[in-house]
Amino acid sequence: MEVAILVLSFLILMAIGVPIAWSIGLSSICTMLVSIPAIPAFTTVAQRMATGLDSFALLAIPFFVLAGQIMNKGGIAKRLIEFAKSLVGSVPGGLAHVNILAAMLFGAISGSSVAAASALGSTVGKKMVEEGYSREFAAAINITSSTTGLVIPPSNVLIVYSLASGGVSIAALFIAGYIPGILTGIMLMIVAAIYSKKRKFPAGEPTSFARILSSFVSAFPSLLLLVVVIGGIVAGIFTATEASAVAVLYCLVLTYFYKELSFKDIPSIFISSVETTAIVMLLIGTSMSMSWIMAYENIPQDLTNLLLSVTDNKIIILLIINAILLFIGIFMDMTPAVLIFTPIFLPIVTKLGINPTQFGIIMVMNLCIGLCTPPVGAVLFVGVGIAGTTIEKVIKPLLPLFVAMIVALLLVTYIPALSLWLPGIFGL
Repeated sequence: MEVAILVLSFLILMAIGVPIAWSIGLSSICTMLVSIPAIPAFTTVAQRMATGLDSFALLAIPFFVLAGQIMNKGGIAKRLIEFAKSLVGSVPGGLAHVNILAAMLFGAISGSSVAAASALGSTVGKKMVEEGYSREFAAAINITSSTTGLVIPPSNVLIVYSLASGGVSIAALFIAGYIPGILTGIMLMIVAAIYSKKRKFPAGEPTSFARILSSFVSAFPSLLLLVVVIGGIVAGIFTATEASAVAVLYCLVLTYFYKELSFKDIPSIFISSVETTAIVMLLIGTSMSMSWIMAYENIPQDLTNLLLSVTDNKIIILLIINAILLFIGIFMDMTPAVLIFTPIFLPIVTKLGINPTQFGIIMVMNLCIGLCTPPVGAVLFVGVGIAGTTIEKVIKPLLPLFVAMIVALLLVTYIPALSLWLPGIFGL
């Protein structure tokens, strides 16, 4: 009874346009009202929201958000784009590859797919249109490639997964994301090359060793942030939370030397960071209350028993879970999806002997596809808006790129070494 009320109330609230965070919170309250009086119901949900946010690891999110905002306005994106252009050279669909490479670099440094889509769409995307690429293809490349930064560390979503899973090592998750993120980028580049050659889009500019070296030297201070943050975490110099504060300090010093950020820009950066953090934290709070209610109603255990009663074949169960997550990603934002469905699916996969670190990467890669699909795909709306086109027109060039992302997802799902080899080297 309670499960039906939870699901139906959530779906109805979403259908009538209630924001996702409020839909989660209100459906949680509706479910509690069935079994206990009003005041204890409201109190329980409020307590669970507060308890869910009472985590030292979550302090990393506002700092990484702030670091991303500083990078977005501090000239870092421009230098990474020039470095990517020098690496690509004169291959078919040159600027498409530049967009993908720059998104992998910028997204990894900023940890934000929306920031990457915004920064690259307004620079590389416009340049692609000027050089003869279709506006829709430029938007599709920008939209899909911007999600790679959620897998390549540092990633706020992986921190959220660590919280939802009950303590999977953030350092292990960060290191595990490198190969899957790069693999996704390579798959997108293969599709971009085939598509560009078929449509006769222009090749990139010829490059040289001197140009690569010059652009690398210019971008090196920005790239060094990855070494400082991830290296510091892996070496045990500081925690992921402390690393996020170090990232903010490093970005402020870097933009000071770049001289592309003035003191008058700082207030707007802080305000934007606070707004983003508030949205994320509200989602986390309400999602944690729903997760507790589902645990209280034994939903994870019931679903585990149901799936394992159907089949105990690891390949089929992983395929079913991937299909469910792909469907969920279409209708739900990534943060609440991770918080709500990790406690449901993690017990199933651990019973099958799947490493929780690998499953975290699988889940994030899966939900990244949802960011590029209507009706709630945040990156899709940003990419389409900046490109000045419509969702209907972008869907066609998006489809082969979706296939590339799904192929990368399946490879990571069924080849554990792709996500576990690097953490194993570092003893994580």
